[in-house]
Amino acid sequence: MKIALAQLNYHIGNFEANESKIIANLKKAKAENVDLIVFAELAICGYPPRDFLIVEDFIQICIASVERIAKECVGLAAIIRAPSLNPDVKGKRLHNTAYFLNDGKIISTHHKQLLPTYDVFDENRYFESGSTFKCIDFKGEKIALTICEDLWNIEGQSLYKKSPMDLLIQEKPDVMINIAASPFSIHQTENRTKVLKWNTDQYQLPIFYVNHVGAQTELIFDGGSCVMNKEGEKIAQLPLFEEYFSIFDTTQLKHETIASIPSKFEKIEAALVLGIKDYFKKLNFKTATLGLSGGIDSALTLALVVKALGKDNVLPILMPSQFSSDHSISDSLALCQNLGCDHHIIEIEKLYESFDQQLAPLFEGTDFGIAEENIQSRIRGTLLMAHTNKFGSILLNTSNKSELAVGYGTLYGDMAGGLSVIGDVYKTEVFELCRFINRNKEIIPDNIITKPPSAELRPDQKDSDSLPDYEVLDAILFEYIENSLSPADIIEKGFDEATVKRILRMVNMNEYKRHQTPPILRISSKAFGMGRRMPIVGKYLS
Repeated sequence: MKIALAQLNYHIGNFEANESKIIANLKKAKAENVDLIVFAELAICGYPPRDFLIVEDFIQICIASVERIAKECVGLAAIIRAPSLNPDVKGKRLHNTAYFLNDGKIISTHHKQLLPTYDVFDENRYFESGSTFKCIDFKGEKIALTICEDLWNIEGQSLYKKSPMDLLIQEKPDVMINIAASPFSIHQTENRTKVLKWNTDQYQLPIFYVNHVGAQTELIFDGGSCVMNKEGEKIAQLPLFEEYFSIFDTTQLKHETIASIPSKFEKIEAALVLGIKDYFKKLNFKTATLGLSGGIDSALTLALVVKALGKDNVLPILMPSQFSSDHSISDSLALCQNLGCDHHIIEIEKLYESFDQQLAPLFEGTDFGIAEENIQSRIRGTLLMAHTNKFGSILLNTSNKSELAVGYGTLYGDMAGGLSVIGDVYKTEVFELCRFINRNKEIIPDNIITKPPSAELRPDQKDSDSLPDYEVLDAILFEYIENSLSPADIIEKGFDEATVKRILRMVNMNEYKRHQTPPILRISSKAFGMGRRMPIVGKYLS
């Protein structure tokens, strides 16, 4: 049996585009004499559709699209995913369903059994778990069809009492197929390989795995579709971060060309560039604006957005104040020259002085402090938002994960924006990613990378005035955010007790700020946003 894997980039709710893309791949498969083509999870509507699933019209459009696609399946079969109505009066009204299409119609439906409700997933909110288990009989072979999480209930990380494959294997299938919507994180490729290999070892069957590619707001899907033989050897790996179509023969599962797995920072760069590109494309925006400070965070953001959108679609704006150093301006200008992009400079000293004069009666008798510092940031935010409103662009936020964690940012100032590009990149990773970008030639001026980080909101200010070294800070934050360790557990790893308690208190106290940040492109296993749900007014560690 010839099986085609279609690793495609879908757009949530864009049924016309998704259906057109699916049918184009059906025709391509038919021309190549493919027997069965496989598409990813919820390909019809895009993933994750979230509360669109509550809207009756949305579901009816999904089902109608499946029926139209089924009519194209003459001379070949397809496996495609969409929500379906649950005929049972009990339980939730929808199933997360795989449709088997052949002979111009829907032959059978197969419902997802294991519904993830953790991190960025919330499928139990919408779907009823499937309760029947049946293989697909096609071309003289039995196919054990599973949907994403259905294969992830493996030994050592079991979250569910049942495993769909334990029941499907009783029908003695010849092959496993898994269709997925598995978001990218730095180590997800390795995690997927581990899970798929466990299943091939457990059930002694080859597996065909197909995943989404493309970004849906903060979630980035890297693809990574692959084929493993029954010995658990990966015989094919589709490229990451790009659409791809590939054909395999179940009778000849020999080693194919395997796309190389990029290094950590190759993956991060590719993921963020794809995240920016799709956010703009799917929202029908073309141009971006950002504030360029001369610091490393805005420099990295500009380098990424130029790669994603092109130098002519980005306008960095420099807004020096009386506290800005000369090298901040010269470094920013050098960066713009290296990237070949235009720029604009707005001096804000007089604006700041005007604010200062107007606030003098209210601030009388008080010392210069954070309030005055933040006025500069909010002036810049206002100017940037004015530009985006005037010219129909999107303001890109340049805060990193370390700053967002401890509240080192100004609401309605430098925390403003329509998309947070590096909000899931720790400061230490920001430095490493900049060096990676400079691996062949200097794009980000070396002085931006080597000078001490500073917000430049008061004379001679440095981040180290109020924060520990970023190597220490990021290590503590990682243990608390990604690994969910308690203060005692982190201290036991050798970190200073007072530092740990102070940092974790800052993290928890600043939850209210993070609830007001723009969507953050997710590249880690635990990003701020939909995957980390903390109470704003909780008193733990505060």
